[in-house]
Amino acid sequence: MAHRKKWKNPARRRVTPGSSPGGFVLDPTAPPTQIEVMAFDLNNLLEQQLEGAGHLEPVLGRHALSWVNVDGLGDEAELREVARVFGMHHLALEDVVHVNQRPKVEAFGDQLFVVLRMPRGEDGMDTEQFSLMLGKGFVVSFQEHPGDCLDPVRKRIRDARPRIRGGGSGYLAYALLDAVVDAYFPVLERIGDRLEELEQRILTGSDDRALEELHGLKRDLTTLRRFVWPMRETLSGLSRLEHPLLSEEAKVHLRDTHDHAIQLLDIVESYRDVGSGLMDLYLTQVSNRMNEVMKVLTIISTIFIPLSFLAGLYGMNFDRGSRWNMPELGWALGYPALLVTMAVIAGGLILYFKRRGWLSRKD
Repeated sequence: MAHRKKWKNPARRRVTPGSSPGGFVLDPTAPPTQIEVMAFDLNNLLEQQLEGAGHLEPVLGRHALSWVNVDGLGDEAELREVARVFGMHHLALEDVVHVNQRPKVEAFGDQLFVVLRMPRGEDGMDTEQFSLMLGKGFVVSFQEHPGDCLDPVRKRIRDARPRIRGGGSGYLAYALLDAVVDAYFPVLERIGDRLEELEQRILTGSDDRALEELHGLKRDLTTLRRFVWPMRETLSGLSRLEHPLLSEEAKVHLRDTHDHAIQLLDIVESYRDVGSGLMDLYLTQVSNRMNEVMKVLTIISTIFIPLSFLAGLYGMNFDRGSRWNMPELGWALGYPALLVTMAVIAGGLILYFKRRGWLSRKD
């Protein structure tokens, strides 16, 4: 079984309760901040890795739309400079840094701020916060760690697809959110394969660790549900939001992404039911095996009860001088006769149990 990651308490905060809004304390383990820019229009593309946020302003404004991707939240000065360049609200920057936010969408004047959870890693059960700020002519995305599921969006931009090149910030935001949502489907596919494998192992009784793995899967599904449920609400609200940044075409596509989120939630709920059913099946299998063991022990005990009685009766060693004591103790054939009697009793009980069907194994 794969090593399970340490559970992160979502209630833990690094700021003092009651502190002024907009303040934040960086996670000391957060990776250093890296900034990547893709600025483009229908005919031109500028893709550049910046050495720092101070190089942002010369790059912006040359093209119709700029996508600035910020990886790593470990440099306060860089993050504040990014926020200054794009005029981000201080509460939005606070939500970017404090990464236990619930998926949501908020409007800050002429800008929109969206938060989702993005799967990362091989199994996808390790997630990170994905924050998105979009305004006129720009989209800024914030990720906790380098590496993401957004390469298909980058490829569409590099391939000069006219819809994403000329769709504005609303359509680009949709493409990024859709990539994040769709990244959950391979995760659920792997979980479905693991549930199918566990079902076979439980039915064959080939692995005593199945219950532990099943319990871990149910915990993973509960975690996924905690991410997907508010994500569905966020996308629903975003697709109905009246805002100048969201064109009608972008809202149509956002409704499609909302449908994908509903599908994810349906799959998660069905897998949770399957997990509960498999746990009941495992406990039933254990109970059945225990019943088989108890049945065998009961049959053995039942056979030996009369044999023990006879052995105890003739093992009392009373004096044979009395006519009321055991005359068989002086009989030359007493011992073999007792053994034959005991064998007949045991054989008769076994035959009776077999006719009653108590010796047959029911699979």
